[in-house]
Amino acid sequence: MPHPYLLHDARPRVIAHRGLVTTELAAQGIAENTRAAMTAAVAAGVHYLESDCRITSDGEVVLFHDVDLARVCGDSRPVSAVSAPELASLFADRGGLLTLREALEMFPEARFNIDIKAREVAEPAGRIIAPHAERVLVASFVDGHRRAALQAARAASGSGVRPAASPGRGALIRTLAALAAGQRKAAARALDGFDALQIPERYGRVRVLTPRLIDLAESVGVEVHVWTVNDPAEMARLTGMGVRGIITDRADLALG
Repeated sequence: MPHPYLLHDARPRVIAHRGLVTTELAAQGIAENTRAAMTAAVAAGVHYLESDCRITSDGEVVLFHDVDLARVCGDSRPVSAVSAPELASLFADRGGLLTLREALEMFPEARFNIDIKAREVAEPAGRIIAPHAERVLVASFVDGHRRAALQAARAASGSGVRPAASPGRGALIRTLAALAAGQRKAAARALDGFDALQIPERYGRVRVLTPRLIDLAESVGVEVHVWTVNDPAEMARLTGMGVRGIITDRADLALG
């Protein structure tokens, strides 16, 4: 049976990458991963919200992508050096800071795709995710970060339901290498324990998404989701190939 995270009947799954910041919201100064961005995505009809998490100087797990505040706030400090109250003040005019706990409680019907950005946030994020495991997928480029978050979630869970998971860079490389060598069984084993394979179509000059990879993933019950796709024509092409989920900055266009 698919993980409960994947039981919502959405074809394709539109996964709002860091929420939804339309041109109009951007003109108002609204930033990604904020309360306003997540609210806009849900108002557009999104059932799947993607976000990233980092930890503040006072131990709060917050929705934030970058290691520092430079791009979003024009502040060179790392997120880990700033307290949650100070971050909240910085984001007061940018859409509102969200902690991971607040996001999960504020949008109880939504499913969340949570990217673990650093080792120090993995365990506290896992404990926060634990009561919501049936509607959360945990991902990370670094396999160890993902494993640590999943282990913490399992340890804290009273229901026995684990969060869904997508492989990081290492597990993906093992899958692709085995598939390229014609070792289909080894490639299938590399996907064992995962629920979705969330990948870019290309990584630099390397093509990641192929019909063979989609076929392999489907054969072992793993959905393929592709990021980050903002052109409706590209979305249609990818879903025509068999991609099950589109991770996009423009969920409004994907649903339109």
